[in-house]
Amino acid sequence: MQLSIIIFQSTDIFTERKMIFMKKKILVLGVGAQGSTVAQRLDEEPNVAEIICADYDEKAVNNLVKILKKARGVKVDATKKEEIVKIAQGVDLIVNALPLYMGKQVLDAAIEVKANYQDFSAPTNIIEDAETTAEWIEGIRIMYSDYDKKFAEIGKTAITATGSAPGLICVVARRAVRELDSCDTINMLVYEGGEAKRFLPFWWSPADALEDMSEAGMAYIDGKIVETEAFGLPVSRKFPEMDGKEVIMVEHHHDEPVHMGINAEKYFKGAKNIYFKYGGVGMNFARPLYRAGLLSQEDVMIDGDEVCPFDVILAHIPPAPKYREEIKEIIEEGLVADEGAFVVEAYGKKNGKDVMVDAHISAPGLAEAFERSGLTGEMYLTGQSGFAFSKMFVDDKFTQHGLISSDMLTEEQNDYYLNLVSKFDITLELEVKEIK
Repeated sequence: MQLSIIIFQSTDIFTERKMIFMKKKILVLGVGAQGSTVAQRLDEEPNVAEIICADYDEKAVNNLVKILKKARGVKVDATKKEEIVKIAQGVDLIVNALPLYMGKQVLDAAIEVKANYQDFSAPTNIIEDAETTAEWIEGIRIMYSDYDKKFAEIGKTAITATGSAPGLICVVARRAVRELDSCDTINMLVYEGGEAKRFLPFWWSPADALEDMSEAGMAYIDGKIVETEAFGLPVSRKFPEMDGKEVIMVEHHHDEPVHMGINAEKYFKGAKNIYFKYGGVGMNFARPLYRAGLLSQEDVMIDGDEVCPFDVILAHIPPAPKYREEIKEIIEEGLVADEGAFVVEAYGKKNGKDVMVDAHISAPGLAEAFERSGLTGEMYLTGQSGFAFSKMFVDDKFTQHGLISSDMLTEEQNDYYLNLVSKFDITLELEVKEIK
């Protein structure tokens, strides 16, 4: 039995009263797909005075800055905290769109210059030279304790996991759980089915994608954060947004179950099981490579030569398209498929009955995203999702002092965020279904 339907539309319910904001100075570290999208959106914000675009790639910086009105470019070696500190003097917010292994030095630099901080993911190097999943998880716990205190002491806000997944999907999970009296299980289900005629298995960094796919998955099971077998524990679904076609999603190395597991009691109504399942073209490509040992980063001897299987595979995969003309060319060559699903299922009790909250995000696909903004679908969804968190800083919507992740927003912040992304046609449809 259907109990309720809630649809978020792009009506702005937060502009009824005029507000005055101090103009912000923002540093965007890393000007790849995510950072450049955030910078371009910030350039349109009247309450942003200046944007510093910084990267080691001077060409990428210059290409971005020349199309912006409020930006200046800087070359920076972000492996060195002192270089970040030098260019971050006086900024209100540091947006970290760099690779994960650079996170700790950016966090430390933000504290030193007393700036707010936003990270698209979560740093992997809180514990230096961490090699295991257990060490990485312990680093996340340290981040929540030590860095929470450090940012609170300087009266600033740091927020991690602010892309689409993690990020948007965590906000949707919080919104879904709000419909329950108590929660047992949360499934986050992402299927990326965009496929070009050109060989292009990944629409984002192939190195990051294969790195994740080479490692064990992570889940929160029976109240504990555990490792799961990569590509294991498959689930099948028939999503209406994919015309009811049955698809398979499997375990994957992702942040969400860790953050949400740590926060399960306080923010997810006592959830005992939290999963992230992933499927699509990239996963179908990577699974046989993983099973054959070709995603291993351990050298092997072949005809007397040491070879790293991971490096060999990576060398044969084209980089993700980044520039407008390149994306246009790929689309004009033809697409095999332009489909996907972005779904949260939350199971629990409501009014004494077993229910499932079924939450679906709709967003522009590859062709529509390019027509709108010259971006791929993945770049569009992640970039706009990330920008919405940046705009919340610009709009002075973060009242917390300390470090939080995107699943720890207040209900008002949660609604404000969902309203912001709806303006980019990233909309939520939520349905509560009784389980019989």
